[in-house]
Amino acid sequence: MAQSVYTLLVEVGRKSGDGLPKDATGAALMCYASGVDEAEAVRETVAVLKQADLNPLEVSGYGTLEERLAEGHDIENDERALMDRARDENSVIIAQMTPFYD
Repeated sequence: MAQSVYTLLVEVGRKSGDGLPKDATGAALMCYASGVDEAEAVRETVAVLKQADLNPLEVSGYGTLEERLAEGHDIENDERALMDRARDENSVIIAQMTPFYD
């Protein structure tokens, strides 16, 4: 079955050794993950983040490139390049991290 790339927003909480800024309460990670379906992409992303000593709390899926375009999302070339890389490498790419502060 063909791999698709899914855009996922993952909220992470604090965990010892997570590498987040000292005074952050958590973070949001924009990820591109390959999978035969969104459920597999989510499982793989959560597994990779846990291996990286992060604490995934919630995952929101935004669909594939085609689904996002159909919804009218404006997707820049650099974002498309990261999606292509995730598909070509069958991997999870963390494109952006936004720390949360109280």
